[in-house]
Parts: sequence; structure tokens; C-alpha cells
Amino acid sequence: MFNREKYINSPIEIEIELLLLLEKDKVKSVFDIGACEAEDSIRYSILFPNSTVYAFEPRQDNLAIGLESIKKYNRQNIVLENIALSIKNGTAEFFLSEGEPGDLKNSEEWDFGNKSSSLLPPSDEMKKHTSWLQFNKKVEVETKRLDDYVKSKNVDCIDFAHIDVQGAELMVLKGAGSFLKNIKLIWMEVEAVELYKNQPLKNDVERFMQKNNFVNILDTVNEVAGDQLYANLNYFDSKKVESFKRARRNKARKERIKSFFGLK
Repeated sequence: MFNREKYINSPIEIEIELLLLLEKDKVKSVFDIGACEAEDSIRYSILFPNSTVYAFEPRQDNLAIGLESIKKYNRQNIVLENIALSIKNGTAEFFLSEGEPGDLKNSEEWDFGNKSSSLLPPSDEMKKHTSWLQFNKKVEVETKRLDDYVKSKNVDCIDFAHIDVQGAELMVLKGAGSFLKNIKLIWMEVEAVELYKNQPLKNDVERFMQKNNFVNILDTVNEVAGDQLYANLNYFDSKKVESFKRARRNKARKERIKSFFGLK
């Protein structure tokens, strides 16, 4: 059974990578963009206790749950904002997702349908892959450029950004303007097929990131979607990055061998 508390207390998917690449106690700014109910925001605030976690969630119902969880876990280093980071300041339509996947039912402890809302409308391809997911409502939300936001908060560098905005990732990154060079690590959702209308796909994201001096050091994208971790070469030596990638490949190979022989 999916449970919010169990999820918050579980290891972060890329915790090992983050702790290899960043000095835990020196991390000052973490951005959780598309924070949903703020579970990941809480996990990052615990992992990096000296940081401020800036979290962004435009859905009012998700925001309310997030605020309650932040209070419950007494995470005073989280700033939860009711805005959508995008390519311009103003307002925009926001398409709300809902639904239940087959036998899995929503509860107060976990909502399966509320995690796919987007600034972009769903495509026909979305219906092929997640027919249970519905987009019957839309609301108007406040939007803000990332470069303007960091200026308002006197943030001069982002150590780590987690971007999960359902196809609008490049809208967020383009809204960073020249500040993009001041983001050390970016972990973001990437699609291989168009789940949202006119969204950038994997090749588009990779070209954009390479153009802006980021290197892809971890890729979990399958034939539909996944995540990619990017390191900014302004902060990470290319030799260190290659060494890190080799270590990742060796680790994956060892895990495959152990799995093949049924070893733990």
C-alpha cells in the first residue's frame, strides 16, 4: 500500500549520486520544481539540513497537503510557493490530472491521479499509455521566471534542482535565462514520446542541456519516460564527471551480475 510517511522516510532515488557530487553540509539552495504534495521537498530538507529548499506547486489542493506535511515534520527550512515556474511572469492555464490506475485506489495517504498536472494539455499519446488518467479541469495559476524568482530571494547559486513539471521542463529552464549557468545539478523528468502537446522530447532536452554546458551523467529514460541527471561543467571537472560515469556503469554491471546469480 502506498503511504506518504513511508515514502518520505525511504531513500531518495539518487541519494548516493547527490552525496558523491555535493558536500552535504555545504549545500545551501535546493529547488523542488513541481513539488506536488512536498514529499520530496521534505526528503531533500532532511538530506541537506543546512539548505533552504524552495518548493513550487501551483495546485491549491496539493499545496494544502504539502503545508500540513511540512508542519508535521517540522521542516522549517522549506519555502513552499503557490506558483508555476515558467518562461514568463503572469498567469497561465494549468491542466489538472486525476484518476485511479486499475485496482489501486486513492486515499488520504496517497493520490495517484494528482501528480501529472501540467502547463501543457495532454496529447492523444497520453491516452495510449495512461488511459486511466483524466484531465477534466483546468485553472488559472500564477507563473514566474526562475531568474526573477532567485533575484527576489537573493539566491546566487542553486546546488541542486529537481524538475518534475510534466513536459514543461524547458519552459522552466529557459525562464532561468543567464542564471542557468549557476545551477550545479539538475534532475528532471524527460519523455521519449509526446505525452503533452508540443512538449520537448529527450533529444530536444539533451541538445538544450549540452548547448548550456551540462553533461548527462545518469539516464533512466525508457521507451516512454524517465529521468536524467545533469552536471554543470562550470562546477564539475570533466575528468571527475567521466570517472563518476564509469563508476556508475561498473556499479550497474555488478548489480546485473548479482541479480543474474540471485545474490544479494
